[in-house]
Amino acid sequence: MGFTVGAFFIGMLLVLLYLFASIKIVRQGYHYTIEHFGRFTTVAQPGFNLYPAFFYRVGRRVNMMEQVIDIPGQEIITKDNAMISTDGVVFFQVLDAAKAAYEVSDLYVALLQLTTTNLRTVMGSMDLDETLSKRDEINARLLSVVDHATTPWGVKITRVEIKDIRPPADIVNAMGRQMKAEREKRANILEAEGSRASEILRAEGQKQARILEAEGRKESAFRDAEARERAAEAEAKATELVSQAVEAGSAQSLNYFIAQKYVEAVGKFATSPNAKTILFPVEATQLIGTLGGIGELAKDALGGGASQPAAPKPPAKSRPLPFGEIKDSE
Repeated sequence: MGFTVGAFFIGMLLVLLYLFASIKIVRQGYHYTIEHFGRFTTVAQPGFNLYPAFFYRVGRRVNMMEQVIDIPGQEIITKDNAMISTDGVVFFQVLDAAKAAYEVSDLYVALLQLTTTNLRTVMGSMDLDETLSKRDEINARLLSVVDHATTPWGVKITRVEIKDIRPPADIVNAMGRQMKAEREKRANILEAEGSRASEILRAEGQKQARILEAEGRKESAFRDAEARERAAEAEAKATELVSQAVEAGSAQSLNYFIAQKYVEAVGKFATSPNAKTILFPVEATQLIGTLGGIGELAKDALGGGASQPAAPKPPAKSRPLPFGEIKDSE
């Protein structure tokens, strides 16, 4: 009886151990491949899974999360025979656990070797300047090539990035000198363009100044001509009025006209800059007679006198003296 109870407990213990061995707990982010006597049968999803022990076992534990592989530094010869050093990173994600487990022996080594060889191929087909300036193009070409090659493995290449490109020191120095020369060239060009623009603006300003000056002279000449024309018209009108007055028998108008010209002539002598002493043989009776004629003319114009005044008496004859003797200041 005791043997039977002990065997029962032993049997229950073995059953429990078998059940525990058959339970497969898969963590989130992983897929397990299940093999039946060494042959792949199914993929265990994250969570609780029950597969009979000794008949089924876990083959591979495949990480389904996005992963990254660091590409070590590589020495690459470009198309123009320049030696450069470069490194990068590859981001990938397993989409099919069975293919990733059984289509390739070592997925990580395979991805690293595939990316390295294609990196040499892509950058070796480009010039040095292209490798330095077209990093996005290199990344895109690598992504396309590597992703197409890893499709049979159930792997999706999400991103390929070149971290650093290091040309040789002598090439870096040459590039620095080239950049300096290019900047100096652009500075000289900008300075020349500035000088040219300044000269153009200065010439335009001088041109506009001359145009405005010419227009001013033109306007001034037009105004002067108009003033002379009006002065001539006024002179002609005055002469015409004096002639009409003389024809009508009025001697005062003629006296006024002569006296006006006489006074203007005397004024010009008085304002001469080179004369300090002027001698005129002018008789007082002549000047008084002339001024009397001007007074009579003013009375006639204002209507002060009803009858025509008598003509002034001729001045007494005197000994003629030389007229217009001028002493210069020199």
